[in-house]
This record gives sequence, C-alpha cells and structure tokens, in this order.
Amino acid sequence: MDKITPEQRSKTMARIRSKNTKPEMLVRKYLYANGFRFRVNVRTLPGTPDIVLKKYHTAIFINGCFWHGHVCQQGRMPKTNVAFWEQKITRNIARDAEVREKLRALGWRTMVVWECQLKPAVREQTLAGIVYLLNEAFLDRFRKKNHEVDGCPATEPFDACAAEEGASYGREEDD
Repeated sequence: MDKITPEQRSKTMARIRSKNTKPEMLVRKYLYANGFRFRVNVRTLPGTPDIVLKKYHTAIFINGCFWHGHVCQQGRMPKTNVAFWEQKITRNIARDAEVREKLRALGWRTMVVWECQLKPAVREQTLAGIVYLLNEAFLDRFRKKNHEVDGCPATEPFDACAAEEGASYGREEDD
C-alpha cells in the first residue's frame, strides 16, 4: 500500500528531471574546472550520453541508482507496484548495456558514474578517478595513432624507436 495519494505520487514523479540533474552538474563543474571541454546530451550518439568528450573519444553517463538498477542502498526496489518497477528497471539495464555496446562498436569509450559515487564521502575520489581515466583514454588514443612511426614498429605500447640501428651521431673518428 502506497503511503501517499496517486495525485501526490504523480506530482512527485513529474518533478524528476532527466537532464541537468545535481549529479550531472557536479561532474560537469569539476571537469570544466580541471580544463576539460565537453558537450552535453549529444543526440547524434546512441543513448544521448550526458557528457561527451570528443578529444578523449569518451562518453560519460551519470546514472541514478534507482532508475538504472545499481546494487546499492539507493537502488533498492520499491515495495509497492513491484511487477511494474522490476520490468521498468530491467528494461533500463538492458537498454544501458545495448547503448554502451553500440558506442564501443563506434570506437567510443564509455564511462558510467553512479549517483551514490557522488555522495560527499566519496565524491573527490570518484571525480579524480574520472580525470585519471580520461587522461588514460587520451594517452591510449595517442599511442594507437603514433604506434608505428616512420615504419619503425613498436613491439610494446611504451616502446620508442628513436633512431635506426647503427646510426652514428656526433663527430666521426678517423681510422
């Protein structure tokens, strides 16, 4: 049995936003303050990611724990109208997985930030982790682009091919 009337429930549910939520704004302000430039809610990409960093080829989704079925205290199932909510949340989880797979197939990295990860106790750690992963994405992209320079194949991602074997530098000694 629901504790509030259907009219009150309708009014409450109507006030829930899908864009510019508090968790989204926290992440966007932090990224912008740290020099990252991005676009928001890009409709041309599958799933309309909340934040898109083209330079890093990364799409970030800021998910509410309840709406996207996260396994945490906030993601628990309601006690009323259980069949409806189970179906809805299961459908959301499946759609999220499908969207992330489509983005990966297009060559994009995806990142999911959960609402509970932005609670004050763990916020700084989460935001610093996002920046770390974005920097890693940029470096990986740069390495792939420049993995083979001037025909010099690199066997490991960090190998560098600075010069040809046997090349002499500096003053040549007379024999």
